[in-house]
Amino acid sequence: MPIDERGGLRILRLGPDGPLVSTSEETADLIGSAWFERANVIAVPVARLDPAFFDLRSQMAGGLTQKLVNYHLKLVVIGDVSPFEAASGAFRDYVAESNRGGHVWFVPDEAALDRRLAAG
Repeated sequence: MPIDERGGLRILRLGPDGPLVSTSEETADLIGSAWFERANVIAVPVARLDPAFFDLRSQMAGGLTQKLVNYHLKLVVIGDVSPFEAASGAFRDYVAESNRGGHVWFVPDEAALDRRLAAG
């Protein structure tokens, strides 16, 4: 997994291809990789997240993000989440609330991530 440095943060990037992040064990592996690489942020393309992540009833999003926050890591989901927002008002609210905070961000693309990092 490549590491990128932007805005004073080390970002562990998952590529667009590969297995879905869908279990606690996979989340633990991501955390281990981030700690090994001294990363502050884990950036995950939408395509790499299990579809259950976008259904808040599954509790996958909450579980994954809570683990990352417990380890002082930020999560950035990169890509178009608008279909999931259109399907669920609760998910749309979760995205809006997350983007107001500092632990979980949903950004449509790399340029939006750059702008977010530049803003502090």
